Amino acid sequence: MKKLITLTVMLMGIVAFSQNKNAKQSIEVDGVCGMCKARIEKTAIRTKGVKSAVWDLKTHELKLIFDESKTNVETISKKLATVGHDTKLIKATEEAYKSVDPCCKYRDADVVKAHN
Repeated sequence: MKKLITLTVMLMGIVAFSQNKNAKQSIEVDGVCGMCKARIEKTAIRTKGVKSAVWDLKTHELKLIFDESKTNVETISKKLATVGHDTKLIKATEEAYKSVDPCCKYRDADVVKAHN
């Protein structure tokens, strides 16, 4: 019994150390303007475990620093989809996409062209 408890405590310690508290990862997020940038960064940073979120308008790259024990890229992508932004993993629903401002309609070729 004593060996089992010791083994359990050791395994818990290994699991705790195997998760990176400052994981860095980038994901592609669709958007076209400064309002999109603000919405994307605000949504990402409000996700529990995200420490930093910076979205680049030209590359559509969202650079993240997050605690892997509290969140992951899929969870962050789901949050972004709920506010109307597509990622490579999760596409926003039509309802969520329609909620973004008219100037943020990144699926509309005319809007994208107007921002270039």
